[in-house]
Amino acid sequence: MLAFKNYDFKKYNISLLVVVTMLISIGIFLIKQVRPDDYKKQIIGLIGGLLLAIIVSLIDYHFIAKFYIVLYLINLVLLLLVKFIGVEHNNAQRWLDLKFFELQPSELTKIILIIFFAKVLTMFEHKINNGIFLLIIIILMAVPTYLILTQTDLSTSIVLMTVFAMIVFSAGLSWKIILPLLIIGIPGFFGLFWYVQQDYQKLLTHYQQQRILSILNPEAYPATMYQQENSVQAIGSGQLTGKLFSDNSTALRGYRHVPVAESDFIFSVAGEELGFIGCCFILSLFAFIIYTCLSTARKAQDKMGMLIAVGIASMFAFQIFVNIGVVTALLPNTGIPLPFLSSGLSSLASSMIAIGLIINVRLQQKKIMR
Repeated sequence: MLAFKNYDFKKYNISLLVVVTMLISIGIFLIKQVRPDDYKKQIIGLIGGLLLAIIVSLIDYHFIAKFYIVLYLINLVLLLLVKFIGVEHNNAQRWLDLKFFELQPSELTKIILIIFFAKVLTMFEHKINNGIFLLIIIILMAVPTYLILTQTDLSTSIVLMTVFAMIVFSAGLSWKIILPLLIIGIPGFFGLFWYVQQDYQKLLTHYQQQRILSILNPEAYPATMYQQENSVQAIGSGQLTGKLFSDNSTALRGYRHVPVAESDFIFSVAGEELGFIGCCFILSLFAFIIYTCLSTARKAQDKMGMLIAVGIASMFAFQIFVNIGVVTALLPNTGIPLPFLSSGLSSLASSMIAIGLIINVRLQQKKIMR
């Protein structure tokens, strides 16, 4: 299971753990500014997350991937449990009450599906351009995605679809398939974007539609844009160096008018407290993580390790891009947490498992790519 003899411990990426610890520590400070009583659970999450990442880093990802079917089925069971006995917050039913904390299975879905499809696409790499095989894996992807959509969690569904597309592309999908998809898909996307703006559309809920319409015409939807507009003002008020050392009166902070600032809008707190320089520093830490993931993919000992690393890099990159795009009012409000910074133990746990997998892939001795 551990197979230490196959590990090159000289490659154990301590720097990645240090960067992640720095990000989580910054997040703890920012959460404390918003919710002075809630940051303690994030400290527990930091300690537990580091332990989780280290444990995962020492368990051969080939061994973990042997249980790909079991993991997929467990994931479906958890998502079904959410549907029937899930806990509801803010008109969204996405959590399971485990008494000591509330688990959000959709966060674990990201990691499970990355492992699942990395294993499947490695086993059947010779069929990657077969139409029937592509249809099968699309269905396998669609089932958990649909269950998450029924939780009204559109944002996580988009993350899953993006990661899936990147993994399939990296697995060797032929350009003979990609180009026709792009020729059909790009106009189709704009057509779909037009359709969801219409009064008679049936794909989105009324609230989801308003979020799209509000970003196109903010003045017509002041209530919907309230969160994002206050977020932008909070970030702008931080200016170059932030208010942390210049103004100790946290009661006057703009992010106090931003709902769930401790979670999806934590970057607005960073902008006001740490300023432009602090935000650039945070982005540089994220850039290091994504670069490490892509570097690990390039140096992976086999195709499965490469696909796992590509999937994790895609997951982090997309979530960071969309979260900051929402917080700065460049994108419609989607409710995606910012990895490592946002409050929430489920998000933190899935991110730390991902980091453990990246370290594990990097530890494996290089072999000839199959």
